[in-house]
Amino acid sequence: MSGLRRPWLDNTPILSSRKEKQHTSPVSRSSPSSVEMSTAAATTTPRRSIFLGVDVGTGSARAGLFDDSGKLLGSASSPIQIWKEGDCVEQSSTDIWHAICAAVKSACSLANVAGDEVTGMGFAATCSLVAVDADGSPVTVSWSGDSRRNVIVWMDHRAVKQAEKINSSNSPVLQYCGGALSPEMEPPKLLWVKENLPESWSMVFRWMDLSDWLSYRATGDDTRSLCTTVCKWTYLGHAHMQQLNGKDSRNMETCGWDDDFWEEIGLGDLVDGHHAKIGRSVAFPGHPLGSGLTPTAAQELGLVAGTPVGTSLIDAHAGGVGIMESVPELGSEAKENDNEAICHRMALICGTSTCHMAVSRNKLFIPGVWGPFWSAMIPEYWLTEGGQSATGALLDYLIENHAASPRLANRAASLKISMFELLSNTIKTMIDELKSPFLAALTEHIHVLPDFHGNRSPIADPKSKGIVFGLTLETSERQLALLYLATVQGIAYGTRHIVEHCNAHGHKIDTLLACGGLSKNSLYIQEHADILGCPIVLPRESESVLLGAAILGAVASKKYSSLTEAMKALNAAGQVIHPSKNPKVKKYHDAKYRIFRELYEQQLSQRSIMAQALE
Repeated sequence: MSGLRRPWLDNTPILSSRKEKQHTSPVSRSSPSSVEMSTAAATTTPRRSIFLGVDVGTGSARAGLFDDSGKLLGSASSPIQIWKEGDCVEQSSTDIWHAICAAVKSACSLANVAGDEVTGMGFAATCSLVAVDADGSPVTVSWSGDSRRNVIVWMDHRAVKQAEKINSSNSPVLQYCGGALSPEMEPPKLLWVKENLPESWSMVFRWMDLSDWLSYRATGDDTRSLCTTVCKWTYLGHAHMQQLNGKDSRNMETCGWDDDFWEEIGLGDLVDGHHAKIGRSVAFPGHPLGSGLTPTAAQELGLVAGTPVGTSLIDAHAGGVGIMESVPELGSEAKENDNEAICHRMALICGTSTCHMAVSRNKLFIPGVWGPFWSAMIPEYWLTEGGQSATGALLDYLIENHAASPRLANRAASLKISMFELLSNTIKTMIDELKSPFLAALTEHIHVLPDFHGNRSPIADPKSKGIVFGLTLETSERQLALLYLATVQGIAYGTRHIVEHCNAHGHKIDTLLACGGLSKNSLYIQEHADILGCPIVLPRESESVLLGAAILGAVASKKYSSLTEAMKALNAAGQVIHPSKNPKVKKYHDAKYRIFRELYEQQLSQRSIMAQALE
């Protein structure tokens, strides 16, 4: 891949000085050709500010263009290939990049935006692990030996034993991950590759989180994000606290790696070369990388060389950036306490999985919940990150594997609505037919523990299994509708468990903000509001992850002086969903929540019984 790479001794500041002159040009650090472009533009009518966000999810790459009020001008998506074999889930970075290029070009076309109108761009992606060699070519991480398969996807659980081994080390870094690493984090996956694919291990020149690889592929600058390194690699971001608070611009050469940790878990070779393979420099999200888009990347994307690119975010964290300030307008007195107000909110990024993002001014250690991560999402705030590994994926799984699924799919197609919408309509008709006092009561005899892909938080048990209690021989669409509703409720009880656990350890969460595909499901959101007993705010623009990625580009372009300023300018509230005022609804959900908690306790007891039987 051609393009400029950032020299290790480059003194370009990672943190902009507050005294630094703010640039209005769409090019942050210009190449000769972009200087010409900027000079010419100064004599003509100022161009509109348009920010491009790219989000790579589990099944597709998406691109969205936003104006300087945060309004979505157009978006497009392109599918990406995925290989699933048991616990192994893999993708191709080459395929992902091609999908991004297609999505960006389509989005620009749909929004009627020319490539030279894009002021800045940012990337967000799943926290998947990418392996490349010294030439930037893919290195296989697959048993198949297929070189295309160089990405271990976030949901991959091949490294459960490696995670257990690492957690037995009792390293001090573990306290910043809820006390234990998940097999979905990067160190266990790295250890798995070293132990099982030694040839690949020796070939890899850079190990990168997917969003960092995307910004590297776009700019040639392999500076890593505080978001990815802190949240998924055990990097201690608070090592940079003085740098953020300092008056001078500073180069954030990595000082947050714990070398003893890597040595102790058997990955000491990653310390070599000042951590060259895992990151020798890091930056706050939104920091402009390199000289912007390289000529090669710009041509592939249909954009202009030198377009500023902001340091990346994990997709869920981009959702947090795109939604955390999406609250209704408050009075001037409330605005004075803005710094504290954001600490009462939790962002739900609801997609294939659900991430629960909350921030605090002080670091809060919460067993079983990831964090505290300093400045990993919003600068100068500690991030707490809960999560459920399968939410949208679980609903899809239960629907697709039910006997009534083919009939349901045909009916939904004939009515030109989604299967979710059809199930919701079916549920509503059953209230009167079954003389149910309210919708939620339809699931009186069905209880679901949604840990089909383990429990990420607050129990942090990857071995936890899903439970469906109350099955019969019935195979009708109505029975599927009830199972669907009970599963939605089970997911919401899991969120309630996370919120209660966080609040018991110092948080003061009383408002939820939701984005992602499932946030568009009215039944899903209403059940969450009723079960948690607090309002849920939906953003004006539903594509919050894309907006969060675009905000990175807005900051990189110098349109805004900080991530926080950009969030306040581009976030906007939409509908507010309030919990039911019916006391019987609360009493009902309290009872079901008690059963929900008991299902896991029963599972632990049964696990112990079987372990003793096999001794």
